[in-house]
Parts: sequence; C-alpha cells; structure tokens
Amino acid sequence: MLPAVILILVSLWRLTSGEWDISFTEVFRLLFDGSSSPEAIVIRSVRLPRLLCSLGTGGLLSVSGAVLQGLLANPLAEPYTLGIASGAAFGAALGIIGGSLMVTPCAFLGALSALLLTGAIARNGGRERIILAGVISNAVLSAGVTFLKSVSGDRLGAVVMWIMGSFSGAGWSDVRAVTFGALMVILPAYVSGHALDAMSLGEDRASVLGVNEGLVRAVLLLSTSMGVALCVSSFGVIGFVGLAVPHISRRLAGASHRHVILNAFAVGAVLMCIADGVAQRLGELPAGVITALAGGPFFCWVLAKK
Repeated sequence: MLPAVILILVSLWRLTSGEWDISFTEVFRLLFDGSSSPEAIVIRSVRLPRLLCSLGTGGLLSVSGAVLQGLLANPLAEPYTLGIASGAAFGAALGIIGGSLMVTPCAFLGALSALLLTGAIARNGGRERIILAGVISNAVLSAGVTFLKSVSGDRLGAVVMWIMGSFSGAGWSDVRAVTFGALMVILPAYVSGHALDAMSLGEDRASVLGVNEGLVRAVLLLSTSMGVALCVSSFGVIGFVGLAVPHISRRLAGASHRHVILNAFAVGAVLMCIADGVAQRLGELPAGVITALAGGPFFCWVLAKK
C-alpha cells in the first residue's frame, strides 16, 4: 500500500514541476478539458509520456532483476550485471546503422546473444561465476558499442547520451513500447511466482514439487530479454535499478516472488521517476547517470554482504 501511495505523490510531482511549475488543479484541468494552450501541450505531449515511460521502465527493470535473481539464486543478478542490457545496446546500435525499423529486433537479438554468451562463459563454474561472466560480456559488448560509434560517424553521433539512458524526448510511441515490454515481463513472472519460490529452494526440491525448470527458465529468460530490449532500444542503458529494487521489495513484501514482483514494480517505478526528476533538475542529465551513482555503492554493499 505504501509504495502505491508514494507512486501517486511522485507522479503528481513530476506532472506539476518542470521548466515552469503548474499547479495540481491546473494540471488536472489541462489533462481532460481538450485545451490547446501551450501548458496543455506540455502536459499531454511532454510531461505525461515522459512520466509513463519512466514509471514503466523502472518497473520493468526491477521485475526483471527480481526474476533473474530468483532464477539464478544470485543476489547480484540483474539485466545490467549479466550483460543483457549491454547486449541490447549493441544490437540497437547495429539497428540504428541498418535503419530505425531494425532497432528493436536487433536489440532483442543482442540481449539474447549476451545472455547466451554469459551462460557459456559461466557454464563450467555454476551459478557462482555468473556475475563474473556477466562482467566479461558487459566489457566486450560495451567495447563493441564504442567501436560502432567510432566507425559510424554522424549516424551514431548521439549514442553517448543515449547509451547512458535518458527519457528526454519520450513520446506516446515509447509509452506503447514500454507498456508492451512491461506486460511481457510481469505477466509470465507473476504466473511463475510459485515456480520461482520452488526453484529458490534448490533444483532437486523444485523437481520434486513438479516444477518444469527448463520450461520456466526458458520462458522467463526470453520474456525478460525482450522486455529489456524494448526498454534499451527506446531509452538506452539504465543500470542497477534491477539490482537494488528486488532487495528493497523483499524487505517490504517477504520472500514470496508474487509479492516481490508486485512490490518491485511499484518501488522501481517510484525510484526511476525520482531519478528522472533529479536528472532533469540538474540540467537534463541522463537518468542512467543518477541510477549508476546510487546503484554502484549498493552493488558493492551487496557484494560485501554476500
């Protein structure tokens, strides 16, 4: 209940504040009266899509992190640390070179390829080496993005700002993409909540309880990769949200994955909305810079605690 209340308050803050502040009553009126005033255009075409994109992206990445941590039984797992986000960024960069219609499919193929690469590197070391394998994949793919930027001239001139993750310029087409990606991640994760609970007890126990681990793992990894790819192809790489929020959600909701997933979406949406607001206040910085500054120390804390 508390995350939902905070989510409403933060959303109101983002709609009323910007280059010039607009009162809540005026925002409410402009949303529904059909006015074509400059203030109405700003609210309906700029602030509202940006708000919805930040909320959806934060929730999507947080649920993805909760799913990956549950599947791999590793508290450091998330799309960024496993290299999935960097793979999607590499694929999206290739898609930009090939044409705008290729960005999302290439991002998905890049995310899936990164996941397979991470799994192949960690195959002989078990789950304990998965984060190290993700770091290696991340480094290789990030270098690949830098190479593409250096050889592509003006076509990737804005890739530096894009790669750090920003909601500046978000529109209604981005809202539709993020909504689809969020549903693609959340629905399979929630349906598989009890299976994730069983898998967290250990592979043998999950099998005894009748869980088809191979099917659950394949469905969730594919859906997570696709959701992250849609997010990255629209807004760039935003790291560490999927790492921190699941830990916060477990403190609030307990160990049940269904409860964790719902809380993770709300908490992640709130934190991403705040990060985007802070980034905008600091001169339209990429939101990914704010999440990295906050999430980096959290990553170190989790690693030290483990």
